[in-house]
Amino acid sequence: MANKNQNERAAIDIGLSEDDRLKISQGLSGLLADSYTLYLMTHNFHWNVKGPMFNTLHVMFMQQYTEQWGALDLIAERIRALGHPAPGTYKEFVQLATIREVEGVPKALEMVRYLVDAQEAAARTARGLFPLVDAANDQPTADLLTQRLEVHEKTAWMLRSLLEE
Repeated sequence: MANKNQNERAAIDIGLSEDDRLKISQGLSGLLADSYTLYLMTHNFHWNVKGPMFNTLHVMFMQQYTEQWGALDLIAERIRALGHPAPGTYKEFVQLATIREVEGVPKALEMVRYLVDAQEAAARTARGLFPLVDAANDQPTADLLTQRLEVHEKTAWMLRSLLEE
């Protein structure tokens, strides 16, 4: 009997149905994919930016990818807490992400434009999960989404400000 119990997955009873936990985990997997793609894009631009705004953008991009790196763990751990595996391969991220990779090395202000678009895409992905999360009464996920929205919207605004005359 002990062996049987060891091989069975422990039942999860946190007040959310299996169906809700699955759907929320799937949505969060899309957010994780967008977040990882955004992280990688920002880190890439940090490494490769050049021009008159080099120092400003290099430092700004580092702050942004560092914050984004921490968010990846929070999102993945929420998926795990809901009882599902978090995606963790480039193949999965490419399939799930709404943000597309940038080819080559754009000029500095093009990098900023790409990042504005990517930050806004991540915000849309997070915001799109609220109806499901609200209907399931999943406050921890709602809190995570609210925090991510605040960061993505503020970062998009700050980056967009660099594009204004």
